[in-house]
Amino acid sequence: MFIVALFEPEIPPNTGNIIRLCANIGATLHLIKPLGFDLEDKKLRRAGLDYREFVNIKLHESYPEFLTYVKPSRVFACSTRGKKYHSEVQFQKGDVFLFGPETRGLPKELLDNLSSEHIIRLPMLANSRSLNLSNATAAILYEAWRQIDFSGASLD
Repeated sequence: MFIVALFEPEIPPNTGNIIRLCANIGATLHLIKPLGFDLEDKKLRRAGLDYREFVNIKLHESYPEFLTYVKPSRVFACSTRGKKYHSEVQFQKGDVFLFGPETRGLPKELLDNLSSEHIIRLPMLANSRSLNLSNATAAILYEAWRQIDFSGASLD
């Protein structure tokens, strides 16, 4: 399915919500250190409810370590600095969606190492700064999942 990578996430409830999202669509979650919280944080557990046991979560010391471990064919950085909307890309199984820390987004140095075609954004009104991390992750992942016909979804 898809891979979600959170680069230096800071806010436990956002990560908890993303754990729940990944559990419900079958995505793998990778957390890239440093984290702004402990994985046993009460707010993280509350937001993730009992979904953590249904998600394959991997922890990485650094972004290069993550890349070495996953060996992705395509990484899409999700950033307000992107020039391409998420809906303009044809996603495929195995794609990585990389999200930055809530207070500062992905670092310019990391974005500079990606093709501009692989830096995507959500549409927003002109004076908007950003969306909540878990909301942005949900919007992008559901578009990607829609494009592969909601593979694995149950209609029961």
